[in-house]
Amino acid sequence: MLLLEEVKKIIVILLGAILGAVSLNLFLIPANVYASGFTGIAQLLSSVLGDYTPINISTGILLFLLNIPVAVLGWKKVGKGFTLYSVISVAATTFFLEVIPVQALSEDILLNAVFGGVIAAIGIGFTLKWGASTGGMDIVAMILSRMKDRPIGTYFFSLNALIILTAGMLYGWEKALYTLVTLYVSSRVIDVIHTRHEKLTAMIVTAKGDELQKAIHDRLVRGITKLPAKGAYRGEDKEMLMIVVTRYELYDLEHIIQDIDPTAFTNIVNTTGIFGFFRTE
Repeated sequence: MLLLEEVKKIIVILLGAILGAVSLNLFLIPANVYASGFTGIAQLLSSVLGDYTPINISTGILLFLLNIPVAVLGWKKVGKGFTLYSVISVAATTFFLEVIPVQALSEDILLNAVFGGVIAAIGIGFTLKWGASTGGMDIVAMILSRMKDRPIGTYFFSLNALIILTAGMLYGWEKALYTLVTLYVSSRVIDVIHTRHEKLTAMIVTAKGDELQKAIHDRLVRGITKLPAKGAYRGEDKEMLMIVVTRYELYDLEHIIQDIDPTAFTNIVNTTGIFGFFRTE
């Protein structure tokens, strides 16, 4: 069963990599519209090197090179499993970017921006949903979330703002504005499939509170608040476990609940802020 889950995860990662490569080579790169995060940086560097220097390095190769130091840091600070899946995702994306030809399917820059953003977001969303990541800023965000309890969105915004400003100064502000369209569409689609929110609150109503608490503590370094609960339909005494997790831990939490108490009622809500102690080591 565990092997089957791992195989499914690898397949989802590969499909996400294919969608990411299709988004770039068939939509965004031909239109000079940029993706977010490390992918956008790789695009921008590839364009700048090709246009202003005699050096030509593809987006895929640059994406892989940019992720090497981040992967090393992630291996030490985040964990081998999460980092390994991220490396697989980046390596697969690099491979597909080299295999799929750069070819415009449409001359309409808006269509390229929208469809490029949607296709990339579908790949990223399902990769995150299956407990993996696409590397780059996801690993950086994971490291930062464990080091300091600060809004990770600030770092994402700063990096994307740098991409947009650089693209605007070098290739015209129209390209920068269409890049904004891509970023907006991507974030909305990822939010529908998975979540862009860094922290989530899970409220779990279960008859197996002690077992579930032990299983969660064995897998996640998170505090749990236990509250007495009573089912209104049958009058059964239960417990509600309230736990705040990062979006990267949601996959593990879902599987823990499924293994221990498949009948548990779980409500996942977005957490916009936390006051008090949130364990980050």
